[in-house]
This record gives sequence, C-alpha cells and structure tokens, in this order.
Amino acid sequence: MKPPNFEYLAPRTLDEAVAALAQHGGRAKVLAGGQSLIPLLNFRLAQPDLLVDINHLAQLDYVHEWDGRLALGALTRQHVVDSSPIIRGRCPVLAEACHLIGHLPIRHRGTLGGNLAHADPASELPALMLALDAELDLTSQGGRRTLPAERFFTGPLQTAIQPGELLTEVRIPGLLPRTGGAFVEVTRRSGDYALVGVAAIITLNELGRCQRARVALCGVGPTPMRAQDAEQVLLSEVVSGNVLAEAAQRSADATEPSSDVHASAAFRRKLTRYTARQAIELAAQRATGA
Repeated sequence: MKPPNFEYLAPRTLDEAVAALAQHGGRAKVLAGGQSLIPLLNFRLAQPDLLVDINHLAQLDYVHEWDGRLALGALTRQHVVDSSPIIRGRCPVLAEACHLIGHLPIRHRGTLGGNLAHADPASELPALMLALDAELDLTSQGGRRTLPAERFFTGPLQTAIQPGELLTEVRIPGLLPRTGGAFVEVTRRSGDYALVGVAAIITLNELGRCQRARVALCGVGPTPMRAQDAEQVLLSEVVSGNVLAEAAQRSADATEPSSDVHASAAFRRKLTRYTARQAIELAAQRATGA
C-alpha cells in the first residue's frame, strides 16, 4: 500500500505549526511518532492535504515537576515516560502503564500526545488519564484552552481537538498521601492492544479505609470510561472481601463491550470483573506503603 499525495511541513516553532494547522483546518494531520498515523496513511484511511511534522518542536518534549504535580510535553516519547525518575517517583502508575504499550521500538517513537490524540479506546494511556484526573492543553492561533480528560475523548478515535488545534501539554495533579495506583490488562500476546485494561487509583485514610477512588477502563467501550459505581462502592470501606468483589462486578457492569475476532462482548465483561479486582486490590496494597 502507498499513502496518498500530500504536502509536507516540518515547522521549527509552535507558532509555525499552529499557523499551518489553522490554514488547512481539518485537511491537515499532525505527525509525531507516526506509529498510528503511518498505517492509516498507507491504507488510505487518512488522506490529508498537509502533513505537519512536529518532531522538531523541542519545546514540546519535557517532563516537569512542581509542588508534586507533573507537566509533560505532548512530544515526550513513551520510553521517556516509562523510564523517567521523576515520573517513577511521583506517579509510578504512569510509567507502569506506558511500559505496557507495544514493544520498546514502538515506545521509542511513540509520543504521549500522539497516543492521546489518536484516542484508541483499547489504549492504556487514555484510561489512565481519566483515573488521574489529568488536564490537557490545546493550542491554536487563538490561544490555549484546557480540557479535563473526561471531556477530551468523545468517541472511537475521536477527541475534542478542533481543526487548527494542537495538543501541547498534559498535566497530572499530585497524588495524595497514602495513594496507590495500578494498571492491569489482559492481552492475547505481549505488546498487543488490551482486550481489557483497568487503571485504579486508591487513597486510604488513617484507618485504612478508602478515602478516594478512581477506576477507569479501556478496551470495553467506544471510549475509555470511568466505573463510577465501582468507585462509590469503595468509599469509606476497607478494600477487601465483599467490597472488593462488588466493586469488580460494578466495573464489569459499567462496560459497553462489542464482539470481534479477538473476544466476545460477554468474555470481555468477565475479564473486566477479574482484571478490575486485581487492579483495585493492587492499588490498595500499594497505598498502604505510600
């Protein structure tokens, strides 16, 4: 397969990049890591008039920390997120989830922003952004706007990014004391997309009861999704026994899976219950040592 004809631009500044996107609107595509875009071009599922290669925009490649919070440039490579001492110290579940993406060569090319902008509902990072209450900055010629992760993902491979906008930064709030996180997934083979993935962030109070919970799912609906009923079950409770089992079941009940060649909807729902229990229990265990 060959990609369609298109113009190519490799801007050296952010202003140049957003100007090109503004000029071409929805007929422009952004090239970052290219792990998802190149196959789409080769199969002609994407046929842009202009390809804007942002790999020279070094100002979008960073990991910053302040007051326990994290700010990550959209061009930060996934292997950097995986191995960053700052991230492993402040938000280890983010490194854990990034390590599950594909294989090492993919993570060396793939970017944080590219993964989120592609918005594959089976991908790890979109679900984790929901669980972490992340904020995403979108930049255009008109300025910058910020969206919470829960408003960013709008459908399969669809986001709230408007024509002329570029995802530039992801911000993650600092985790509270006694907070543990876990990302657990089930795949057919190592490096495959998840049949089911669960991100859990659990905060315990001084008595060891759940003070705050976030449970987010991937691979089981048209977008990443929060299992809010499961979160409510956990609040003010010890995360074990019947409470843990009920939260796992509520997680499964929240899914909207479809059947495909890899798994039936019923099987994905069963996997969700199993995987959610693992993720929530592991996050709670990690919270006791936080």
